[in-house]
Amino acid sequence: MGDDTNFFALLYRMRYISRWGLMRRSIPENIQEHSHEVAVYAHALGLIRREIFHRDCDPEHLAVLALYHDASEILTGDLPTPIKYHDPAIRSAYKEVERRADETLLDMLPETLRAAYRPALTPQGDEAALVKAADKLSALVKCMEERKAGNREFLSAERQTREYLCAMELPEVDWFLVHALPAFEKNLDELGASGL
Repeated sequence: MGDDTNFFALLYRMRYISRWGLMRRSIPENIQEHSHEVAVYAHALGLIRREIFHRDCDPEHLAVLALYHDASEILTGDLPTPIKYHDPAIRSAYKEVERRADETLLDMLPETLRAAYRPALTPQGDEAALVKAADKLSALVKCMEERKAGNREFLSAERQTREYLCAMELPEVDWFLVHALPAFEKNLDELGASGL
């Protein structure tokens, strides 16, 4: 392939992949917006881990992992959660489709860059758990936003997502749920942004 690459042009197309395909949404969301939000939360969780719980962590690396966590969906689309997790066979098959999509994206890069990008597309272990938590935080905030807009369609998703986050038993997530999440219920005046 030489040094030419389609990788970045494909990443640009993340904005065309809609999320929450089975849900009636008051506020549309695409995977590019979602990935930015997940990167913000992953970075925050990393800082909480390092600064509050005094555990080794690289928050900037977590932010990078989060930026790319749904990159495969450029090629696969966003498979709705009820389908993706319906049974272990479907989940396993979809994981393989995602893995192949990640490999396809990596193959679009010049060979000299592939090894540097591979960890961003395939997080492992503890890093993957924090990115997953940030992904779920993004989903929870989306559900709350829809509820606040009067859309009852997201009520059960909000409850299930909150339960999932609590069941993760990650102190960083628990801290965020107690100290940061309540502010998402406030309006702009209550957030104190009107005094600029």
